[in-house]
Amino acid sequence: MEEYLAEDDVIDVSHPAITALAARLRRDNPGTTDFARAAFDFTRDEVNHSMDVDDPRVTVKASEVLEHRTGLCFAKSHLLTAVLRAGGVPAGLCYQRLSNGNGGHFLHGMVAVNLDGTWYRQDPRGDKPGVTSEFSLDEERLAYQPDPALDEADLDEILTSPDPGVVAALRGADNVVDLVRNDGLPAHLA
Repeated sequence: MEEYLAEDDVIDVSHPAITALAARLRRDNPGTTDFARAAFDFTRDEVNHSMDVDDPRVTVKASEVLEHRTGLCFAKSHLLTAVLRAGGVPAGLCYQRLSNGNGGHFLHGMVAVNLDGTWYRQDPRGDKPGVTSEFSLDEERLAYQPDPALDEADLDEILTSPDPGVVAALRGADNVVDLVRNDGLPAHLA
């Protein structure tokens, strides 16, 4: 389980802003589940989804997402994973493959949190009309429900680090809004 607490160049757990946020949320929510819920709520509600606010800035590293308070689903998942890990809660990254409406697909990023030995997928994407997600341990309340008829799927892997294809797509972009609109997101895990 130690690998789900580790730091990498994107999930920068030891960045001072990440550790300060985790410490504040942990202090205000001492129970592990309450802390995980608070970290989720912060990421979902206090960090804008780039497409919802038409923000072209590229954020990849958790600390960048926290600093700029914007990012795509992947970036928001990087932040939530880093905050959970900084608070001592094992977390990994997971993905869905969704239809882009043009006959193609793209990956959607989420987080899996381990509480008392059980993994729970959480989607910090952020709410908008027609799309909602909630922190839940009873039943998943994710932003999207894949439709097998459209070749959409929940991908089973829980990764310790972000998918390299996702990171490469983000780092290769000058504008995340254009990246999404031009179908530049990966459709499969690397």
